[in-house]
Amino acid sequence: MMATIAVVAVVAVSAAISLREQPFRTPAAVATPQAPAPVAKTVAAARKIPQGAATPAEGPSIIHVNPPETSANGVVVIRDPSAIGQNLRVAHLPDKALIEEGASGPLPVRAADGRRPIDVYARPWSGARGARIAIVIGGLGVSQTGTQSAIRKLPPEITLAFASQGNSIGRWMQESRREGHEIVMQLPLEPFDYPNVNPGRNTLTVAASAEENLENLRWTLSRTTNYTGVMNYMGARFAADPAAMKPVMAELGRRGLLYLDDGSSARSTAPELALESAVPFAVGDTVIDQTRERGAILDKLDELERMARAKGFAIGTGSAFDVTVDAVAAWASEVRKRGIEIVPISAVVTDPERS
Repeated sequence: MMATIAVVAVVAVSAAISLREQPFRTPAAVATPQAPAPVAKTVAAARKIPQGAATPAEGPSIIHVNPPETSANGVVVIRDPSAIGQNLRVAHLPDKALIEEGASGPLPVRAADGRRPIDVYARPWSGARGARIAIVIGGLGVSQTGTQSAIRKLPPEITLAFASQGNSIGRWMQESRREGHEIVMQLPLEPFDYPNVNPGRNTLTVAASAEENLENLRWTLSRTTNYTGVMNYMGARFAADPAAMKPVMAELGRRGLLYLDDGSSARSTAPELALESAVPFAVGDTVIDQTRERGAILDKLDELERMARAKGFAIGTGSAFDVTVDAVAAWASEVRKRGIEIVPISAVVTDPERS
């Protein structure tokens, strides 16, 4: 009899528990890592986003609202989460807030809300700590078949540089951006032994006035849109002259563009002047295809790996020769297995505004 009463009591208690409010039955929450959160955190850390700024997120996002010219009267500005690197689905479309009309075409500018072309058009990367290599392949736009081959064969992490003398640059820009590449423009600067060695029309020269050089700079900048900055094309003499270089850097800083020095001239004043004008800048470690032979190029890429492991990152530059494109494409498919991340050039610049 007592056993029967005990059984009945247990059943009654169990029934009472099952009928209690639902929250009592909810299992204790177990903290599980959510995939998007670390990415947003690391990307924000790598780009040194100010507190409160938006970060990329999966799923629906709020598109930024362009503020009025006078946005200091308590207006709330909603920023697009893709402000730290453009959403790759629309990367080929120019942001109208970053464009002004110039005499020779559209020119990049800082947006009214402070965003810069380098911020918006940068290709996103992991933001992880570890060895990183940026490869910039130049000369695109000169040859149609060579340009098409480079865009098709090179992985999207490789930055592409367009020659200002090229053809159909707007078309190739859109194709490059659709494929995920970050792009920069090549700026023709006066080399030694100019004009016997001539980078082409609209070259910036030491003998020209500052206004003439700025006009030629703006011509190069107007050739297309959606790029993060410029790199030198030749220019050993021009870059060594601070009086000639300073107005150029000031203009790049005003427009929010990066400057990449290919590192070919030890006398370049670009790094010091970039700091003065708050221009994000980087200096290349090596030209990978000075010897246009596959084995020599692969040796240079191996050298970049050693540099990256020693100092955290390395930068290599080259041209869109068939042998270079094929060697870089083959190397890129293997280097990831060795723990190296290939990143866009914007990921390795020194940015005075974010330091």
